[in-house]
Amino acid sequence: MHIAPAFRRRAGPVGAGLAALLLVTACGGGSTSTQAVSVPGVTKTSIVIGATAPLTGPAAPGYSEIDPAANAYFKYVNAHGGVYGRKITYDVLDDQYNPSLTATKTRQLVLQDNVFAMVGPLGTPTGLAVAPFLNQEKVPDLFIESGCACWSQPSKWPYVFGWQPNYIVEGKILGQYIAQNLAGQKVGYLYQDDEFGQDGVKGLDMRVPAADVVSRQTYSTTTLSNGLGNQIAALKAAGATVVAMYTIPAATALALLAAAEIGYHPTWVVSSVGSDPPTLTGLLTSLSHGQAGAELLNGMISNAYLPPESDSSNPWIQYFKGILNQYDPGAPWDGNTEYGVALGYTFVNLLRANGPNLTRQSIVQTLETKGASLRGPGLIPLGYSKTNHYGYMGSQIARIENGQVQLLGPRYVTTNDGPIRIYNGAELSPPSS
Repeated sequence: MHIAPAFRRRAGPVGAGLAALLLVTACGGGSTSTQAVSVPGVTKTSIVIGATAPLTGPAAPGYSEIDPAANAYFKYVNAHGGVYGRKITYDVLDDQYNPSLTATKTRQLVLQDNVFAMVGPLGTPTGLAVAPFLNQEKVPDLFIESGCACWSQPSKWPYVFGWQPNYIVEGKILGQYIAQNLAGQKVGYLYQDDEFGQDGVKGLDMRVPAADVVSRQTYSTTTLSNGLGNQIAALKAAGATVVAMYTIPAATALALLAAAEIGYHPTWVVSSVGSDPPTLTGLLTSLSHGQAGAELLNGMISNAYLPPESDSSNPWIQYFKGILNQYDPGAPWDGNTEYGVALGYTFVNLLRANGPNLTRQSIVQTLETKGASLRGPGLIPLGYSKTNHYGYMGSQIARIENGQVQLLGPRYVTTNDGPIRIYNGAELSPPSS
């Protein structure tokens, strides 16, 4: 799955006006539904959607915050009239990042709870466990919280859509940074041994010279309790002065602590999935019993596609943080909760673009035909089309210093097999009301 900050430029008056129009109309504004066809999970006054998420288990730190944050945005929209008069109910079940539990919980949501769609289910192995079932049942599987390259297979899985940059795209951009800025150094990889890590490494390998890669270390979420000391020792022994990681937050923290214990200080280049500073700081402090913290993050390189959550001057951050504080009081403000609110914002805009006559097929068609024009806080545009079910199509390099995300250089867009290009499009401002 997951997250990253990104960066905002001033929008022109047309772009800002469009953003305001999208949200103001999405929040009701007197619109009423004319729904005539019976659709699972949909009435004239309500829409029920679902998701599975690791509310407990190895992936819970940080990730358990995402869907409640999305729900905070839905509560905000409901308080302003809903979408075409429909209020959103979000049914999130705990799957503990366990694919077998994901399968059980997803069937419950579809066959018993009768949800209209899955929105924001988290995880690559978990998502793969249920994609065939959801497509068989023709249930939209929208904005999966994972960057697996597998989500864009419209001919095989027409109802599946990603949201964040896919891991190959992200890996290419991170790999380009390594090749251009850390050229000639010995590079090691540490990655989760599933499609999450494997896709990221595919992207890295497209830009990092093969001769520079001196060690490839993997881990499984089922063995994280054993720590990552062996993998880190192997990377040090191989002489890697740069370590690129496709790791969930708990694994990132364990790797940093293991390295600190043996005096190993490479340049860390970490996927947005596992680099959120507030989440990592909390994990480092907890796992080390207060002996380590944010200082271990200094100099870490990552990437971003949403505004840095620490940028209090950014209007999107002000807007989203205000909603979270009101509708999910007590929730931390970090990259995970920002991700959740932004995802919720995207789904509401999709409902508005669909129009009042809502069906499972219509929401898929709307995302394929209008999804690329759904704009919001992202630095990079969405890429949805009939042949592309990916969301954000790139990111910006970032460095972490003193617990803060500092954005570096231009914004980039790319595809799985295309060139990396600089993106200069304007970003939008949040709605004024």
